[in-house]
Order: sequence, then C-alpha cells, then structure tokens
Amino acid sequence: MTSPRSAPEPHGPASGSTESHAHGHSHSHGPAAPVSKHLRKVIAAVLIPFATAVLVGLVAFWPGGAPDHERTGVGFDRQTQDGKVVKVVDVDCAAVNAAQVPPTGDTSTPSGREAVNEQSGECKKATVEVTTGDEKGRTFVEVIQPDAPRQLREGQGVVVAYAPDAPRDLQYSVTDVDRSFPMALLAGIFALAVIAVGRMRGLMALIALAVSFAVLTLFILPAILQGSNPLVVAVIGASAIMLIALYTCHGLTARTSVAVIGTLISLLLIGLLGSLFIGWASLSGNTDDNTGLIHGLYPEIDMSGLLLAGIIIGSLGVLDDVTVTQTSAVWELHQADPAMGVRGLYRAGIRIGRDHIASVVNTLVLAYAGAALPLLLLFSIAQSSVGAVANSELVAMEIVRTLVGSIGLVASVPVTTALAALVVSADRTGLGAEAEAPAPVRTGRGRRRKA
Repeated sequence: MTSPRSAPEPHGPASGSTESHAHGHSHSHGPAAPVSKHLRKVIAAVLIPFATAVLVGLVAFWPGGAPDHERTGVGFDRQTQDGKVVKVVDVDCAAVNAAQVPPTGDTSTPSGREAVNEQSGECKKATVEVTTGDEKGRTFVEVIQPDAPRQLREGQGVVVAYAPDAPRDLQYSVTDVDRSFPMALLAGIFALAVIAVGRMRGLMALIALAVSFAVLTLFILPAILQGSNPLVVAVIGASAIMLIALYTCHGLTARTSVAVIGTLISLLLIGLLGSLFIGWASLSGNTDDNTGLIHGLYPEIDMSGLLLAGIIIGSLGVLDDVTVTQTSAVWELHQADPAMGVRGLYRAGIRIGRDHIASVVNTLVLAYAGAALPLLLLFSIAQSSVGAVANSELVAMEIVRTLVGSIGLVASVPVTTALAALVVSADRTGLGAEAEAPAPVRTGRGRRRKA
C-alpha cells in the first residue's frame, strides 16, 4: 500500500523505460523477468566450467559402441528372430510328453500336482514360422502346457530364440510374444497427449526425453560395458541429461540455471550418501539372474558401482521436477511482492516445498514398493519377520536406493529455494527497477501529470 507513495516522481519516465526493457527481454516460456547482466555473468561463471567439464567427460569416455561378445544363450543373451504362429491344434498332453509324473508318484508337492494335471490335461501344439533372419520361412513346433502363463493363438506374432549349437529340431523356441504394435500405439497416445496439453513446451519435453534416452543408450550403457567406472560414467551422463533436459524444456534463463545448480548439489549429496551406505551395508549389487549374467559376461564391471550409478540416474528425473518447481515458485513470489527479502522469500518458498516433499517422497517409495511387490509377496509367504526381510540384500538394496534418493529430494528443496531467493533478492538492478515501474502510473498525481 505504501509503495506508490515511496516512488520518487522524477523517476516516472525512467520507470517506463525499465518496463519496456523488461518486456524486451521476456521469454516465451514463462512470465519471469530477466535478471541483471551482473548476475547472469555470475551464474555463467559457475555453469560454463561445469558444462565444459561434462562435454570433456563425454568425449574422454565416449565408448564408440558396446563391445562384441560370444552369445551365451542364457536369459536375454540369446539370438532372437521374429516369428508368427500359423497353426494351433489341441492335443493330449500325455501324447506329446509335455510333463512327467514324479517317479515316486508323490503329488503332495506343488510340482507333483502340476505334473499330474499336465499329464491328464489338454495341451496345444503351435506351428510357428520364422519371419526374419537367414532361415526365414522355416517352421517348428511349440507345445503349450495347459497351465502355462502364456498361451499362443493363430496369427499371433512371437519372438523366437535361436540356439545354433542345439539339435536342428530344438534350435528354435518361442521366448516371448511380439508387443511392438501395442507399445508403439501407447507411445503415440502419450506423445499426442503431451503435445495437446503442453503444446510447444510439451514438444520440447519429448525432444528432451529422446535426447536423454540417446545419452543413456549411446553413452552410459556402452561405456560401462567397455569397462569404464560406472559411477564416473553415470555422473557425466546424468549431468549431460540434466543440462539438455532442463534448458530444452525451460529455456536458457537464469531461473533454469538456478534449478540446474540446485539439482547438481542434490546429485552430489546422493552420490556421497549412496557410496557411503552401499559400502557400509556391503551391498554387492549382484542379486538376481540378470546382474549375475552381466557379471559373468563382463567380470570387470564393478557391480556395486553399477548400483550407485542406477541410484543417481533414477533420482535425476524427480530432482528436475522438484528444483524447477521450487525455483519457479520463488520467482513468482518475488514478482508478486518485489519488496519481499531473502528471508521472506525462503520462508514462503519452503512452505510450498513442504507439500512437494510430502507427495514426491511418498510417490518414490510407492514406486519402488510396487516394483518389488512380487519379492515382498515371497517374503510374506515365507512369514519372515520385518527385520529379516530388511536385512536381506535384495530388500536392503531397495531400501538404500529409496532412502538415499529421498534424502537427496528432501535436501533439494531448501537448497534450491535458498539459491533462488538469494539470486532474485540480489538482483536489484534487474527486478528492483521493474518493481517500481508501475508505481507512478497507479498514483493519482501520475495520472494527472500524464494528462
């Protein structure tokens, strides 16, 4: 209420000039006013060396593709081709020897009962044609047991595994169904929804997503397979993804730069905590068939370092959301009340951040719990105690992953809020002049003078 009276009258024309200058530098992605040239130089002095170091790291560790290796035929490490089910007929399971009853005849066990059911049930015999590769057009027979989780139907596309060293009749087998069309359709619906609602911002977000995926598949994964330190590669790759995604989606502005710095500080904290507790808890990172296969194929890979790299990359996406939101909130608060100081901006911003923390941490924990739900069900079936479940490496790894990432998310709120409050409050030449611009226009004397 007092700001119009406090504005000196001789500044009226200058204020109009300042307002015009601010509009001349506005960005299409948001209403935030530009900061002063001095602050832009300070931010650039921090981020340009960082971006240069990331670029140097990309060049130094660029793998040039994943290394070749001889296929083991185990798990995902198999030669595969596309196929199509051309015929399905019903057959008696006993006639095709789909299952064998235990020699003891014991049906008290689940496997024994299942074998008996399969012997007395009706199976399906599918004729599958190979549709790609050197042996395109070759057919083979696949027997589907009645209790099999995946049933085949005529005309269905499938993925077939090829084992060249096996007997000819056993070289091909169905390993999965072809889901390319529904997955592509879902991706198209997602892209259309993002563009329809987000418009140009949504399009830029999709471009950033594509670039992020390219960094992951062309740099991070091949570099780790080439034997580079997983942690170093993850830090370089995550930093590149952060810079590309944030500036592509939100523009090359000081507001985005503050979010980048806040994200970087939080990632460093996550890396330090993750390294400390992975070593302290003696987590090997080799806990299932997939990690065991990776370790068998590439024994030089540090599996615990790979675990830490996954924590850093997994936390990055949520961190971007938190830091950008907090920075934008502080900017808008300052625009609404330019007289608010650093302490007031921080207090108002942190109140917004507390709501964000509550929802994001809950989302992160539930996401990890949902992914590990089958494992948790197994522990529940075994009637293991909570302490025994938490102490097992499979669950302890997820606990460390969840809590370390959550600590980084929580820390990003006060860090980013404080940085944003300091930047906008220190910018007296950029935002302070604009704050006084409307003052002469709102006073009665200003209107009479203009008339």
